[in-house]
Amino acid sequence: MSNIILKSKEEIELIRQSNILVSKTLGLLSKHIKSGIKTIDLDILAEEFIRDNKGIPGFKGFKNFPNTLCISINDEIVHGLPSNRELIDGDIVTIDCGVIMNEFYGDSAYTFPVGEVKEEIKQLLKIVKESLYKGIEKSIIGNRLGDIGFIIQNHNQDHNYSIIRDLCGHGVGKNLHEEPKVFNYGKRGNGIKLQEGMVIAIEPMISMGSHKTIQEGSHTIKTMDNSLSCHFEHSVAITKKGPDILSTFKHIEENG
Repeated sequence: MSNIILKSKEEIELIRQSNILVSKTLGLLSKHIKSGIKTIDLDILAEEFIRDNKGIPGFKGFKNFPNTLCISINDEIVHGLPSNRELIDGDIVTIDCGVIMNEFYGDSAYTFPVGEVKEEIKQLLKIVKESLYKGIEKSIIGNRLGDIGFIIQNHNQDHNYSIIRDLCGHGVGKNLHEEPKVFNYGKRGNGIKLQEGMVIAIEPMISMGSHKTIQEGSHTIKTMDNSLSCHFEHSVAITKKGPDILSTFKHIEENG
């Protein structure tokens, strides 16, 4: 536990403010995700909105990442680069967004359908999102990280989806990636015990096919078998009252 930085109630509120801006940014983008839009245009829109609201894009420049958003399409799992590629009906696109405000990071991700998608893809999005909230339900004082990973793993594997094992969630604070690592698989009762003041990003990254990955270019990580991948993420504080979700999808869901 020595490397885990526990947060005070005041610090958690600052992290919440960063996550509120992340959530509003994703909500804004949800209005523009449609066939024909270039992913670089979504990136420009996000950066302007974040800066207009007194935030700093949290990913831009982090480990030489050149953009505000990670935009990953179809078989891309994470760290996709915005470009002149246009979205088309039937795609799914994951947008991962980070913000710095008051020296603290916010971090959240959502996988959007573009236009009308196949029923099996709708099912993938539904199950992975459900698994995120099931993991959050286990984020209580006294539980262990393995309890979170176990329920996420089982819910997805019950639907014959694969857990991307090369990638995981993480602690959130003044650094984007803090300890502990939050895996999407595990055994109940195993791992670090959760305690008050921990803030973690829980982020199921799930494939319809193999769990194996490859890196394309300097950043983008894809499924090795080109199967579709889905990713949802919330930043969550561990409190005496239970899990406190600092980010929200309400701004996306309000836009249908």
